[in-house]
Amino acid sequence: MRVDLPFDRQCALAGFPVPAAEFRFHGSRKWRFDFCWPAQKVALEVQGGLFTGGRHVRGGGLEKEHEKLNAAAALGYRVCYVTPKQIANGEALSVVQAALRA
Repeated sequence: MRVDLPFDRQCALAGFPVPAAEFRFHGSRKWRFDFCWPAQKVALEVQGGLFTGGRHVRGGGLEKEHEKLNAAAALGYRVCYVTPKQIANGEALSVVQAALRA
């Protein structure tokens, strides 16, 4: 598997359904998942700012992220988390495979 490809292409080559990118999952909010398989209600969030002090590791940003994720859970979504490194090295495919099979 060539992991230097974009994630949606990695999925296609692995035989997985191709995810919707930047999928808006909530009817009245502008919340989006980085990648989503709406039919399976599986989402993948790529946490890019974990090591650089990004939005998701600061108090206010984290509270807003929790609000989004609680709403997603109430709608029945299973949300998985990976880092850009896991996308690049192919580990994210294993995470997705497990979630899609569950």
